[in-house]
Amino acid sequence: MQQACANNAGLYDDTQTETIRLGIAKCLLGEPVRYDGGHKLDRYLRDVLGKFVEFVPVCPEVECGMPIPREAVRLVGDPQKPHLVGRDSGEDWTEKMQNWGKERLREMEKEGLCGYIFKSRSPSSGMERIKVFQANGQPLYTGVGMWADMVMKHFPLLPFEDDGRLHDMGLRENFIKRIFILKRWRDMLANGKTLGGLVKFHSQHKLLILSHNQEIYREMGQLVAQGKEMDPEELFCTYLQQLTAALSKRASVKNHVNVLFHMMGHFKDELSAEEKQELKELIEQYSSGMLPWVAPLTLMNHYVRKYKNDYLMEQFYLHPHPLELRLLFHA
Repeated sequence: MQQACANNAGLYDDTQTETIRLGIAKCLLGEPVRYDGGHKLDRYLRDVLGKFVEFVPVCPEVECGMPIPREAVRLVGDPQKPHLVGRDSGEDWTEKMQNWGKERLREMEKEGLCGYIFKSRSPSSGMERIKVFQANGQPLYTGVGMWADMVMKHFPLLPFEDDGRLHDMGLRENFIKRIFILKRWRDMLANGKTLGGLVKFHSQHKLLILSHNQEIYREMGQLVAQGKEMDPEELFCTYLQQLTAALSKRASVKNHVNVLFHMMGHFKDELSAEEKQELKELIEQYSSGMLPWVAPLTLMNHYVRKYKNDYLMEQFYLHPHPLELRLLFHA
């Protein structure tokens, strides 16, 4: 797992960039690289998210030597180790794809990626439920695209999604939140693996982590508290594993409510009775599904600025990603 941490944590000198870098299926950016010469442009990814990230576009079919246009390919055989073959000719592209992929992955280790967006339903770039055709001609929907499988195994701690899953606004919000967190992790590492840097990073993300997984939140607190006694490599690797595990599932309404009331407790001496009641009502209306999370969050941000609570002002829970991405209604 140490190598997995190295591949994911930006430990290379030349991975530090000013922007978030995301691997992405090239066709999603409007490039005409599909088998039929077309594309699958996703305007949100290109025009909205693209303002905040630098894309690293990849088309595994073209880059491993397939022409445009070309015969469509599909996965066949053992779902665990399928072959990538031409749909009509049966030409086997497995070895070429794998050989190209191994070299491309070595290059990508130096890209400083903070995540990857795959193309759904693609036999090369689909991350789940890909057709794997059997000898009787019937497909099993249990496969993973050949290139996607290589990427996810090589960078197991990176955030991954595909364009289909990103239509789920909750999954979209969680994925984008995670890529911003990983960028801040890389920025922290750029100044060296120091305990002070880790303590500050953890302190700023405490409430965000708590909103995702209370159990892992407690484990991470214990890990940081024991940091002086641990080897830095082991400490930082274990922390990244726990952070990834905590954020792998969306934050729940119950956990958000817990965090919001916890934050409210920081203003017990500042808020008037009327202010406390207003905030309490907004949190309860969010809890019952009557209001989105952004409603109590906006009022909480107002009180943090008004009363200048230094601890809460540093919490990324209050501003997990830019407002322009239009995600706060879907958390």
